Amino acid sequence: MSKKYVYLFSEGNENMRELLGGKGANLAEMMNLGMPVPYGFTVTTEACNQYYADNETINEEIRKEIFEYLMKLEELAGKQFGDPKNPLLVSVRSGARASMPGMMDTILNLGMNDEVVEGVAKLMDNPRFAYDSYRRFIQMFADVVMGLNKAKFEEIIDEMKETKGVEQDTELDAEDMKVMVKRFKKFYQESLDEEFPSDPKEQLYRAIEAVFRSWNNQRAIFYRKMNDIPGDWGT
Repeated sequence: MSKKYVYLFSEGNENMRELLGGKGANLAEMMNLGMPVPYGFTVTTEACNQYYADNETINEEIRKEIFEYLMKLEELAGKQFGDPKNPLLVSVRSGARASMPGMMDTILNLGMNDEVVEGVAKLMDNPRFAYDSYRRFIQMFADVVMGLNKAKFEEIIDEMKETKGVEQDTELDAEDMKVMVKRFKKFYQESLDEEFPSDPKEQLYRAIEAVFRSWNNQRAIFYRKMNDIPGDWGT
């Protein structure tokens, strides 16, 4: 029987910290208690360790299971990745069995692209909210997944506020947010020599890789040494 690498929140419990990490186990237990937890799934610590065993690649077996569970998540949520009329957006975050504050920043609004943002604007009847969410996603993805300096994005925001003669981000309107999205994507393309990924599945795959890489970033390694946390626990 092949190993199971992905668990819906509803399949876990508080005793599975070694496999699901602290956040995953706690979310599962909250769901078991009937609390209003959004649907989701956890990719296990064993998948993280396998990633390193496979020379920092997610093998085909794990990749296939992740996308099988994505389909289950779509069914549970009644929404679909990349569907402008009824889009599924997710957050992606790390969580080892021992608390490791600041190991990796959370990525929010994953699943946004040029078509989905228009759908969100219509669903919410709020274009500014939709494009503000989109530009935040671009900034988080570029920083956390691709390693771009987020200070440059803040410079773009400051330039736009200065041009418009305002002091607060909240004073920028929907049209400003649309321009900001274009400028963020242009900076991304010029810095990385590639277009910002528009396929939500590719966004998710890259974000999961970033979680696994975060297990061995310098602050995580330092924190483990300071707190006697084994390096083979995974996240």
